[in-house]
Order: sequence, then structure tokens, then C-alpha cells
Amino acid sequence: MWVYIRRAPGTFIWLAILLVTTIVVARLSPGAERHVLGSRSTNLHHLEEDPLRVLVTSAFWLSGGGWITYFIIFNIFHVPAERWLGTLRWVLVCVIAHVGATYLSEGVLYWAINDGRAPEKAAFTLDVGVSYALAGVVGVLTYRIIKPWRYVYLAGVLVFFATPLFSGATFTDVGHLSAVVIGLACYPLTRARHGVWDPIATARSWPTALQAMTRIS
Repeated sequence: MWVYIRRAPGTFIWLAILLVTTIVVARLSPGAERHVLGSRSTNLHHLEEDPLRVLVTSAFWLSGGGWITYFIIFNIFHVPAERWLGTLRWVLVCVIAHVGATYLSEGVLYWAINDGRAPEKAAFTLDVGVSYALAGVVGVLTYRIIKPWRYVYLAGVLVFFATPLFSGATFTDVGHLSAVVIGLACYPLTRARHGVWDPIATARSWPTALQAMTRIS
């Protein structure tokens, strides 16, 4: 287990911090929770007043809990991405996607407010969490998969993140798709990384792995 964790230290440090903040939020009253999360929200109001603080702190809190769900998702996407890219490049993808998607989505919201399509109070909307960085990593992992399965994966990702835009899209839906596109634009960070993943070869290796595990047990 330790070998597994230390191969993706950034992911598990992040998960540890999220666990602590999730426990803190769970112990707060509803009013205190709104205050704590609201003060760390990357909404238009805070991006104008103190952008650096909220861009950093918003990535370490979850709105509505769900730590176990994110633990599973992080292991599916962040762990292989960090192992493949290395911690530094993985962090760069997360930061670029988080910051870029935040400003793009809030820019759309700003336009909607000025155009009368959204109320002015939307400038104070709660917006915390890790989903933009996650979507960016989902995007960059496209280059981890061998062709032609890469295109199957990419099509599935684009359909998943683009579909909400055609059914009452919110600014966060715009942010998620933007983060995926930003992740795809991080291709230069992947060019020196080797070891593409072949899902067919992995599936074929499962019987041998299971037999080995059976012999060990």
C-alpha cells in the first residue's frame, strides 16, 4: 500500500487535506458552513477582491461532502496521471485547468449578468471544489491511451462534458468543458512522457494476474 501511495504523493496529500476539510465542514452548522465555503468561493466578487487566495483555498474544500466518491475518482484519474507525468507536470495541469476554467466560467457568468440573463447576486455564487482540475486531468489523460482507443476515450469524455450544455447549462458546466479542453491543450507537457496504455493488452493480462494472485493466496 505504501508503494502505491508514494508513487502519486501529490494526489494522496491532496486527498488527505480534503478529508480534513470535509470533516471540519461536517461538524459545522449550516450557517457556519455557508460562511466557511463562501469565503473560499471563486465567485466574481472574490476574484475581483482577492483572486490568489480563493483560487488556492477553493481547491481544498468540497461542497456537499462526497469525499469517498472523490477518493475513488482520484484513484481512477489523478493517480495514473501523476505517475505518468510526474508530480510537477501533473500539478501544472491541475493548476492551469483550475485557474483557466475558473476564469472562463466566471467570465461567462459575468457576461450573463451584464446581459440580464442572470441576477446580480450570482456574483456571490458558491464555487469551490476540485472538479475543474479533475476535468483537466481527464482531458490530458487522452494522450496516455494508445491509438485508436484514444479517440474512443476522447469521444466519450467530450460527450459526457458537452451534453449538459444543451440542457440548461450552468456556468460550472461551461467550466468543466473548458477544463477538459485546457487539459487537451496541455499536450506539450506529455511529449517527453513514455508508456502509453493499451486497454486491450491490460484486459488480456488479467487472467494471468488473477492466477498469480490465486497461487500467492
